[in-house]
Order: sequence, then structure tokens, then C-alpha cells
Amino acid sequence: MLEPVELKDFFIVFFSGAMVIMAGALYSLLFAWSKLQSKPWMMLLAYGSYVILFISVMVLGSAAHLHGYWWWLVIAMLLGYLLAPHGIWKLSVATHMVPHVNEPSPESTTSSPEQIIDKTMKGESV
Repeated sequence: MLEPVELKDFFIVFFSGAMVIMAGALYSLLFAWSKLQSKPWMMLLAYGSYVILFISVMVLGSAAHLHGYWWWLVIAMLLGYLLAPHGIWKLSVATHMVPHVNEPSPESTTSSPEQIIDKTMKGESV
């Protein structure tokens, strides 16, 4: 059975819980921004915020008296949070690379200004 958090550990639980949220959000934000802007140095900052997340989760688990299989659950959560952005990024890139069926190709819709004027003068749709 889990022991309730003692009053002396309440501030530690509160602060480390807030740090888990902030460091996790910063990790995912910096990860995505690094990929979007193609800036590898920003990925180092993302991993730095993951280290802060890792430390915060460990402090939270210790202050909340998590033992036994709860520690393994915490480790699984940390591993998932480390790897999930990589998988989500690859899925997003693969999804956006698939051409849409009903979308016309860019070659068929590109017209020079002269062609558009000619079509308009003949009464054709542009």
C-alpha cells in the first residue's frame, strides 16, 4: 500500500510535480522546434530539459514513497516520454509526404499570366 505524502514532503511533491510539467513541456517544445528549424544545437537543449524532467520525476517518486513495481512504472513512463517525440515526428513527416488523391498536381495548375489573360478573354475558367 502506498503511504500518504507526509506534510514535510508536501512542498517537495508540489514543486517536483510542477517541474515535471514544465520540463516535459519544454522538452517537447524544444524537440519540435529543433526539428522544424533544423538546428541540432537546440536538440541539446531539449535533452537538457529531459534530464531536468528525469531528475524531477525521480525526486517526485521518492517524495511520494513510490517503491517496488511503481518505480518500474515510473521508468517506463520516462522511457516512453523520451522516445515518443521521435516516433510522433517520424509519423508526422511520413503523413505529410503522402500526396492527396483529390489534390491536383502543381504542374496542371501552374499558368503564366499570359495564359490566364487568354483564358479569361475567351471566357474559359481559370
